[in-house]
Amino acid sequence: MEKKRKRLIMRSTILSIFLLLVGFTLYQNFNSKTENIQPGDQAPNFRLKTLNGKTTMELKDFRGQGVFLNVWATYCKPCEEEMPYIENQYHKFKDKGVQVLTVDVGENPVTVQAFVDRIGMTFPVLMDPREELLDAYGIGPIPVTFLIDENGKVVDRITAGMTEEEIRGYMQQIQPDDWRDQND
Repeated sequence: MEKKRKRLIMRSTILSIFLLLVGFTLYQNFNSKTENIQPGDQAPNFRLKTLNGKTTMELKDFRGQGVFLNVWATYCKPCEEEMPYIENQYHKFKDKGVQVLTVDVGENPVTVQAFVDRIGMTFPVLMDPREELLDAYGIGPIPVTFLIDENGKVVDRITAGMTEEEIRGYMQQIQPDDWRDQND
């Protein structure tokens, strides 16, 4: 009789723990504030430190400019392939009202610095060690690039690697009209 009672208590405890875990998981999924940011949405502001850790940048600081926001990691092959193209176009558009911001997610600064040096990246590299941007923007697999206009609205969300020609077209797409008129 004692064995049956102990077995019943053990089974009841295991079932209770299982039900609590299932309930918690469902609660987390339904109450998640993660949104999948799409074209037409206002781009959520973020505040991240640069790779050197000394400077903090916020998206809102770039109002009035188009922002080419690229989310990447060193282990991402398409990311590595598109970085030289982004670098080339950055030099062509940086004085024409388009800012390139790249965000490395969840990696060690030493690893990222070695990658940046190897590729020769000169545009701002922001660090998101806790992957907060992924949550705020509803980002799944990388690379992901957001084209943000001068008013902070998302113009497009690109979820694949890009060619240099595509990057040039995207930067032209978010170049503010008043900059285009001055610099053509």
